[in-house]
Amino acid sequence: MSSDRASHWETIYRTKADDQVSWFQQTPEPSLTLLALAGATTDMAVVDVGAGASHLVDTLIGQGYDDVTVLDISQAALDADRARLGPDADRITWICSDVTAWQPSRSYDIWHDRAAFHFLTDAADQGAYAAVLTRTLKAGGHAIIGTFAPDGPEKCSGLPIIRHDADSIGNLLGGSFTLIDTRRHEHMTPWGTVQRFQFSTFRKQH
Repeated sequence: MSSDRASHWETIYRTKADDQVSWFQQTPEPSLTLLALAGATTDMAVVDVGAGASHLVDTLIGQGYDDVTVLDISQAALDADRARLGPDADRITWICSDVTAWQPSRSYDIWHDRAAFHFLTDAADQGAYAAVLTRTLKAGGHAIIGTFAPDGPEKCSGLPIIRHDADSIGNLLGGSFTLIDTRRHEHMTPWGTVQRFQFSTFRKQH
């Protein structure tokens, strides 16, 4: 795990409310649309990777999902999520880890990542992410990965990012994954600027 990376995100989530960061969404679209496209059902195991203080978990719990894991590098982000959810927080599995160093003890039907992967600018970190995803996702499962688009921002939260399209992500994931959907999304930040995202959904074949 990069201690600098962990320290950066711990500072962000200790000093900013969830609606004071550029990636805030009150309603987690297009993630919900892509979960439906992947055939997600409430009995499936879902992991939200690099979730931060995302409200996706609130929506999933509200829809009746009963096997949701939230992973983030920042304990402060997870604490904020737990406080916001109140008693419902006990229905979630919470994991504080850098995804590149995570050693999951189980597998999942759905891997969801909105805007974590693009912070991995080092080839070794990208490879570690792909290895964890491949090891963790069930055969026939789906990975939904959102990043800044090729014409999106070059930095976020003061950090450089790698902009991606479906091909660049697919090349990193390898031949076990088949692209089933790719789409653009224009995210409006809380202060009214537009960030261009792309979301790619892959099915793991074996």
